[in-house]
Amino acid sequence: MDYYNNILETIGNTPMVKLNKITSDVPALVLAKVESFNPGNSIKDRMALKMVEDAEKSGLLKPGGTIIECTSGNTGMGIALAAVVKGYKCIFTSSDKQSKEKFDILRAMGAEVIVCPTNVTPDDPRSYYSVAEKLSKEIPNSFWANQYDNHSNTVAHYESTGPEIWEQTEGKITHLVVGVGTGGTISGTGKYLKEKNPNIKIWGVDTYGSVFKKYHETGEFDEKEIYPYITEGIGEDILPKNVDFGVIDYFEKVSDKDAAVLARRLAKEEGLFMGYSAGSAIGGVLQLKDKLTKDDVVVVILHDHGSRYVGKIYNDDWMRDRGFLESDFTIADLIRRKDAEPFISIEVSDTVKKAMQMMKESDISQMPVMENNEIVGSINESQVLSFILENPVNNADKSVKEIMGKPFPIVDSQLSARELNKYISKDVPAVVSKSNTGDFHIVTQYDLIQAL
Repeated sequence: MDYYNNILETIGNTPMVKLNKITSDVPALVLAKVESFNPGNSIKDRMALKMVEDAEKSGLLKPGGTIIECTSGNTGMGIALAAVVKGYKCIFTSSDKQSKEKFDILRAMGAEVIVCPTNVTPDDPRSYYSVAEKLSKEIPNSFWANQYDNHSNTVAHYESTGPEIWEQTEGKITHLVVGVGTGGTISGTGKYLKEKNPNIKIWGVDTYGSVFKKYHETGEFDEKEIYPYITEGIGEDILPKNVDFGVIDYFEKVSDKDAAVLARRLAKEEGLFMGYSAGSAIGGVLQLKDKLTKDDVVVVILHDHGSRYVGKIYNDDWMRDRGFLESDFTIADLIRRKDAEPFISIEVSDTVKKAMQMMKESDISQMPVMENNEIVGSINESQVLSFILENPVNNADKSVKEIMGKPFPIVDSQLSARELNKYISKDVPAVVSKSNTGDFHIVTQYDLIQAL
């Protein structure tokens, strides 16, 4: 019978997948090492298990003990898997910029999660580094994994990730591109590959707000480089001991926006539903394409799965709120953002006075005018106000037909919002769209401004 003794035995041996559309402008062959195939859906399973097993061998982790770790989520998941199988408790500290999905997954695995503020210095007692260290000193029979400085992190990738890539490319790899956080992946994998072929280039991907690139190029730890960023899983405001700068040939910074957009493109163009840092890694490849030739074989590591970011980079509203998506949304998207507000209209035979009351009660500035369930005109507050001021007496029975204007343009629900400027103007404040079910919806200038 073909089976594994436990889930930990399935870690590693992840597939290599050729990228096609997203790297169509890159002259080299680009291969993705898809680490979401690990049981914890990230590359961190490799080093998490290694840290736990090495701690057991050294006596730092004893039966019934508690594993403590500061994590952005993925290392915690790997440790949680090991803890479930081996019978340990887990307490994880994390920063409040991480996705809610990560916290929920860790708790689902039986771990306790303590969320700490992001915008504090590493030595601040509130930081997730400091809280983890403090807990490890206070809780009996506990082990702080400390992935940033624990050399088992690097060794795990030297022993597994590096050899896998070498064998899968038959030694033809020329470039390795990796997002850098704790440094274990790029340092361990890079060290192994350079021992096999010193000419292989190791490129690290950094993010704006992180210290790695400048430190690598100048040797200066510049605190002015440190500022909040949104990208998860890469970049640091410290220098972890696992980052071997001597192994890394070059650092490239990729913006929060580019990383998010490229992660979404990976899903839509390659069928690879990956995490935020995967977008960063692809961004590094695309930004450095002029350094590549048709004879190069590039391996880019895609660190984790997209399921941990569905409330962030895969959520259109989250992306738009941060300016990461431009006006690529449709009329249907605008209607959905209105939370299914009722379609308010007035009949052609109704009075101007009723129109005024309806606008006041519904806090609207314009309405379509209907007859036999068809839009025959429009009316706005300026028309109503002008009519009442010009006819202060005996205006109650006048119908809106006497003052209505032309009907609002009817547009297709799949029309791009960017095309609305062809319809909406000073004289045409709204458009109407009709759904497949026959329901009318109105989209106004104000709706568009809010969305933008």
